Amino acid sequence: MTNQFPTHNGENPDRSSENPVEPNSFEQVRSSYPQWGASTSNQNPYPNATFNSEQRSEQPAPTWTSWDSEPLSTDVKPAKEKRKVGIGTALALMLVGSIATGSVVGIATTQLGSDSSSPLNALEQPSVQRTTNAEAGSAEQVAAAVLPSVVSIQAITQTSASEGSGSIISSDGYVMTNNHVVAGIEQSGVLEVSFSDGTTAKADFIAGDPSTDIAVIKIRDAHDLPVIQFGDSDTLGVGQDVMAVGSPLGLSSTVTTGIVSAMNRPVRASGDGGESSLIDAIQTDAAINPGNSGGPLVDMEGRLIGMNSVIASISSGSDSAGSIGLGFAIPSNFAKRVADQLITSGKVSQPMLGVQVGMDNSVAGAVIASVQDGGPGAEAGLQPGNIVTKLNDRIIDSPDSLIAAVRSHDFGETVTLTITQPDTSQTREVEVTLTSE
Repeated sequence: MTNQFPTHNGENPDRSSENPVEPNSFEQVRSSYPQWGASTSNQNPYPNATFNSEQRSEQPAPTWTSWDSEPLSTDVKPAKEKRKVGIGTALALMLVGSIATGSVVGIATTQLGSDSSSPLNALEQPSVQRTTNAEAGSAEQVAAAVLPSVVSIQAITQTSASEGSGSIISSDGYVMTNNHVVAGIEQSGVLEVSFSDGTTAKADFIAGDPSTDIAVIKIRDAHDLPVIQFGDSDTLGVGQDVMAVGSPLGLSSTVTTGIVSAMNRPVRASGDGGESSLIDAIQTDAAINPGNSGGPLVDMEGRLIGMNSVIASISSGSDSAGSIGLGFAIPSNFAKRVADQLITSGKVSQPMLGVQVGMDNSVAGAVIASVQDGGPGAEAGLQPGNIVTKLNDRIIDSPDSLIAAVRSHDFGETVTLTITQPDTSQTREVEVTLTSE
């Protein structure tokens, strides 16, 4: 380590010691300075250094008292002396500090509570009452409007018992429900309905249709009952808010909310006796469980836009099946037409193309297996082997989708089919007028 000091002739000789020391050692630094604290005179601490006459006459050499306060040059002012506090002052400050600390502790103790005040107990406080009413279009408002027009249904036969739900569609007691809820009751059995206020009444079976899974019953001696209002299911949009109402697992007057997840889902469900139903369903994620069958799916204005009928399940056993967010409802326009037929004539008819389709899963579409003579299909020039891939703007990807799509249209309506020839893959459009009622 080297310390340099100016000399007369501008040279900067290295300061050295007779005894060599380790480079960069503290001893080498220490040997470059006189012993601190040993000189109180104006002795020059740098014996080999020369100062000009002005510095020697006007500024005496400082007295060093510690290593930390030693200046590196003689023109640096001495460090300011630290402020010292006498013992009396220190004791006074300590006393004030203890008083202040005691005040803080006292405040904290008071905030934590003391024996002089009673603890606050929420159990002894009055419950806060609600001050707002249900907003229009809210789930609460819709439930209040719809629940009086929905009933729970218990169907008991000699061999089975089932539960479901239904919608009151006339003030004199007609109720629309699923056929599988009341299947077999027409031979022998007992029907009972429960209203939202807990009262019960007997009911009679009017008619049902297994192929559409729609049935109508009638409450005995009923009058002035609240009636549900039908909405137009053709105007539904995917993502629209809906509410499912019914009695899942026997829990009457239950409401769940969700959205329209999809439209035009062809869903086939097996019924009692080996019969199956096919519906052109509304898909929803509103929770639907066993017991919801036959109950209404309503929009957020309380209008019936579907009838809850089928759920998808990942369970193989029906007893343990429950909602997984895949529920299906019969569109209200279709259900309304069928219910009217059941009340009027006791039987159901559907618009037809006059063709039969084959079950060929290898083809993306519905393959025509045969054409009825004199039917709408024959008049339009349809032939066996033709593949239907569209009905109007709707894609047809299976036989069930064609059947469901045709049923969703009105009697006597003209539809446009897109036909693909299997041998040439050429397509053409054909107009077909559906059968009349």
